[in-house]
Order: sequence, then C-alpha cells, then structure tokens
Amino acid sequence: MSEHDKTAVDGAPEQVGLSFLTLAHGVREQVDQRMVSAAGLSLSRTKVLQVLAGRGALHQAELADALGQAPRSVTQIVEGLERLGLVARTGDPQDRRRKTVTLTEAGRTTLAAAERAGTSVLRQLFGSLEPQQLTSLETLLARLDTVLAR
Repeated sequence: MSEHDKTAVDGAPEQVGLSFLTLAHGVREQVDQRMVSAAGLSLSRTKVLQVLAGRGALHQAELADALGQAPRSVTQIVEGLERLGLVARTGDPQDRRRKTVTLTEAGRTTLAAAERAGTSVLRQLFGSLEPQQLTSLETLLARLDTVLAR
C-alpha cells in the first residue's frame, strides 16, 4: 500500500466517523452500566427523571416530546419508574386518558445517585486527556454539532 492509500484509508471521514460511533457507544455503555450498578437506573430512565426534575410535572405526551421519543416508548419507561416509586402518575380531570407524570422524592434521591455515577465515569474517561486535548475535543465536537444543526 502506498503512503497516499494509507492516508486515504486512515484519515477518511467515514472511517473516523465509524471510530467515533464505536467510541460513543462504548462511553454510553460504561455510563449506563455504572448508573445501573450504583442507582438501579439506566441512562434512558435517568433522562426521563432529569426532564421531570428540570421542567416539573408533565403530561406523558409532553414528556415524550421533550425526550424526542415515541409516546409508547416513554409510557413503558414511565410505567417501570412508577412501579419503583420514582414517579407518580395522576389522571387529568378533563381527560382521563391524559396522565401527568411527577418526580417523587425517591425519584430525586435516585436521580442524584445515578448522576453522580455517570459523572464519575465521564470524569475518569475524559479526565485521562491532557487539558489541551480536552479543549481540542470540545472544539471539534462543537463544530460537528454545528454541522448537524444545519
């Protein structure tokens, strides 16, 4: 393989993109595993509790919209969280089909534990980078985010 061919393969945007996707998946798995072992919450369940903590009580449809997920998926997550006592659902007096979801105190406590666990993993992984590397990575990620937003 010539030097030109090696550069084309090693630095190809699609190859770098695939490496990024693989790494992102691995980071997500690490965070998810630590959250589950520390607090019993997956990352997806933690996100639901974070939205409720930040926005207050929401109808399930509003919660699904805030998460960018299908209402049925969110309903299943909420049902599981309700069984654990981390959220409460109440019916709407005008429309019994609408349910309002509220974070409970147990939910707040569990959310805090999950967030600490997730933060710990991220500090460990990204803390292994030199400050200049971390700044460069932040700049590169912001650039990609800008491209995605177009």
